[in-house]
Amino acid sequence: FLPHKKGNIINPHFHKEVHRNISFTQEVLFIKKGKVVVNFYAPDKKYICSRKLNKGDFVFICYGGHGFKIIKDAEIIEVKQGPYVDRAHDKEVFEGIE
Repeated sequence: FLPHKKGNIINPHFHKEVHRNISFTQEVLFIKKGKVVVNFYAPDKKYICSRKLNKGDFVFICYGGHGFKIIKDAEIIEVKQGPYVDRAHDKEVFEGIE
């Protein structure tokens, strides 16, 4: 559960390859409250497109980069598969359009 205030930025990032039973982190985000824009990036970090998400919407991110801009105070339920590794081994943060 991730509460966010209007104007917060979630930097675009990839989930790095981690040796476990799976290769890349996949996640589902459910917008419990608020308004969010999700930006999608190709594996080469080039911007693809954006989508607005409102209360009750969800997004399944299975591959590629993604970043979020919180438009209206939001509560987001984020579900990822494990096992979990430390952030330095799991994510590569990069500069996007956020």
